[in-house]
Amino acid sequence: MASADVESPRPERRERDGASPEMGRAEDRRRHQRDEERQRPRDRDRERDRGHTDRYRPAPKEKRPSPPPKTEEEKQAIAKAEYEKLLSMRSGGTYIPPARLRALQAQITDKSSKEYQRLMWEALKKSINGLINKVNYSNIKHIVPELFGENLIKGRGLFCRSMMKAQAASLPFTPVFAAMAAIVNTKLPAVGELLVKRLIMSFRKGFKRSDKAVCVSSTTFLAHLINHQVAHERLAGQMLLLLLHKPTDDSVEIAVNFMREVGQHLQDMQPAIALAVWDQLRNVLHEADIDKRVQYMIEVLFQVRKDNFKDNPPIKEELDLVEEEDQITHMVDLDGEIDAQDGLNIFKYDPEWEKSQEAYQKLKAEILGEGSDYDDDDDQDESSEEEEDEEEKAMEIKDQSNTDLVNLRRVIYLTVMSSIDPEEAVHKLLRVNLPAGQEPELPSMIVEICSQEKTFSKFHGLIGERFAKLNRLWTGLFEDSFADYYSKIHRYETNRLRNIARFFAHLLATDAIGWHVLSVIHLNEEETTSSSRIFIKILFQDISEEMGMAKLKARMKDEILQPSFLGLFPRDNARNIRFSINYFTSIGMGALTEDSREYLQNMPKPTLPAPAAADDSDSESVSSYSSYTGSSYSSRSRSRSRTPRRAIDRKHSESSPEWLERSQYERHAASSCREEGQLFGQQVAPTSTGPLRVVLRQPPAGKRRAPWPEPPERASRYKARQLVCQQCTAQTRPLRQPVT
Repeated sequence: MASADVESPRPERRERDGASPEMGRAEDRRRHQRDEERQRPRDRDRERDRGHTDRYRPAPKEKRPSPPPKTEEEKQAIAKAEYEKLLSMRSGGTYIPPARLRALQAQITDKSSKEYQRLMWEALKKSINGLINKVNYSNIKHIVPELFGENLIKGRGLFCRSMMKAQAASLPFTPVFAAMAAIVNTKLPAVGELLVKRLIMSFRKGFKRSDKAVCVSSTTFLAHLINHQVAHERLAGQMLLLLLHKPTDDSVEIAVNFMREVGQHLQDMQPAIALAVWDQLRNVLHEADIDKRVQYMIEVLFQVRKDNFKDNPPIKEELDLVEEEDQITHMVDLDGEIDAQDGLNIFKYDPEWEKSQEAYQKLKAEILGEGSDYDDDDDQDESSEEEEDEEEKAMEIKDQSNTDLVNLRRVIYLTVMSSIDPEEAVHKLLRVNLPAGQEPELPSMIVEICSQEKTFSKFHGLIGERFAKLNRLWTGLFEDSFADYYSKIHRYETNRLRNIARFFAHLLATDAIGWHVLSVIHLNEEETTSSSRIFIKILFQDISEEMGMAKLKARMKDEILQPSFLGLFPRDNARNIRFSINYFTSIGMGALTEDSREYLQNMPKPTLPAPAAADDSDSESVSSYSSYTGSSYSSRSRSRSRTPRRAIDRKHSESSPEWLERSQYERHAASSCREEGQLFGQQVAPTSTGPLRVVLRQPPAGKRRAPWPEPPERASRYKARQLVCQQCTAQTRPLRQPVT
């Protein structure tokens, strides 16, 4: 109904207008066509606008062919070029971002290239510097193994430079740096020696430029290195005497601070040097024109000395990490020629870089141990190892056959004999595992090997010198060895005796052992044998050849060593003094006896009781001779209870001054002039008082004595008993007067 109402108007309108239905349809078609024609331009405009928008779209990119893959050589070349570009930048290439550096390291893999070695050098420098900056009292035991993991042989210059910079920036941590340097020095002595040399050069430059800060830092570091026995105490004495030679406020202040650190160690090891320094400080305090503050510092230092340095121990307990026998001491003089090796601070291309790295890896394995891991489980490992050691000790079997000692001596002998030069021998011997308590075997074996050679070889002397100068342990062992061999020198034949004497002469001439060892020698008729006198002769002649007579004479006059030479040049009685003078004169060392001669001339002469009548003494002497001759040598079976010859000599010396003179000087001349093959009646070496000639002295006319009682088997020594040194008789009175 509704739809009919809607559609009806148009037909009704058509009917009202008088139009037919066909005409209405035609009109509708025309209307539709007209609407379509109107719509068509709009569609064209819309299409045109759409085409205009597409015109501004970018054209699709053409697919280019992918480049061929780069070879490994090309990648290396690109990475090297980029690294060179970074190094040649305006900033100097001192800093490379870590990410960039890691990327370059991953790309540059050619180990023989200069760029790769430079990258490794930069990494080594940063690693060493970082470890040194991290070290402190608590973590030093963990830092040191990491430090040995780096190539300290190649980077020893970097290590020394970083140590000196870090120490100068933080002086309170100097004991820590010194302890770490001492540990490194036990395994790599070249690193410790280079550090000492550079510190000495730094002190020299600072002293010349009057740079107090440099002098304070270098002296403090050297003081702690001396306490750890990395440097010798002689260096401390030289530095202190230089600072106090021309005292100023700064130099005295530096010396006081230096003495505060090294004073106790210096007093224990070198008391003579310490005493000289204290005397110099006392003179500076009383006589030098210095500031009140510096005077107060000296007074405080003397109070510290009085308190025995209780607040300044040489080494703190938590830093005492090195055994004394493992430490290596370097003898570097303050005024000597020093090569600081500054070229080690910069990068240098190494064509055999891989070989050097492999060599250090082997050395690192020896130092740290194969497969050793230094992590947080060390305490557990140590506890388990201690338990295992206790179990092994419980099951240990004692070997009484000295098999280990024989094997040790065999190893030492083969090591010495297979070495080409002394340095190689010392290096190999240091790696020999010496059991605890067997350290004296090494010096003993070196001396024994030297004595068994046909002639003395300086090869063995240089080995002994190197060992004696390494540290105080070996010095003491070689000094003990000297005393031991002198006490048993009579057991050796002449050739071995000569080699032993020349070996110790070399050690003494080079100051490898102290001259105080000569205190074991007592040069007199009772305490010496023919072997010991030969030993002393060869010893002094060889020292004279190496040092020169002038230096030897000056050394024998050293006031500090005079107590050690009292056995060689006695002062107790005239008999021993004359024996010493005649002995050294006969071996060509008369220049050494000038003080003894002067002492003998000024020596008060002893007084004897008044002599008995001459006829009585003569008759007693003749009767004593005849009774001694008849009872002693007529029959051996009847002579077992006879009086010894010495007792008779002593009896006659007490009863007759004439006999005292004959027995004293004739026996003295016989023992002195017969020594070392000197024939009686021959010319002996000249002395300052004239030539020493052995002459025959006859009894006075009219007082002929009976022949000297001598056994038949000693008939060849008959004349020897009647020979007297002309030098000795020149100092005596006539025969019938008592000796005073």
